Amino acid sequence: MELPANQAAAEAGQGKTVIGWALDREQRKELLQQFPPKFDNVVADHVTLAAKAKQDAALPCERLGEIVGRVDDGEGVEALVVAIDDSTDRPDGSIYHITWSLGEGRRARESNNVIARLGWTAIDLPMPVRLIPSRWP
Repeated sequence: MELPANQAAAEAGQGKTVIGWALDREQRKELLQQFPPKFDNVVADHVTLAAKAKQDAALPCERLGEIVGRVDDGEGVEALVVAIDDSTDRPDGSIYHITWSLGEGRRARESNNVIARLGWTAIDLPMPVRLIPSRWP
């Protein structure tokens, strides 16, 4: 069963999985050309809705989001900021984003801290992005 994003997040419970949306694989190829990664480890695969969700948490509905901004700490973390339903605010208080690329020794979860510390810069023309409901262990 798929739920609206806020409801899926509210009902996610506590566990060891992540729920959110995967990027459409074909569109990902186009996005990588549109937004060339700055660092060698290209992630560019998903938007988190709820981390630490229970294994059987309902997934959010498929969405059309928009890439609206970008952040690069210059030290190995690059992320694209995503708006879903006209908001970048994730239910847990962080910002919807796609960890785009990482430098050596950096981890995807650091994107949240980089965005909180540095903010993000809006891009000139928001880019639609198809988001497919997904779960990760």
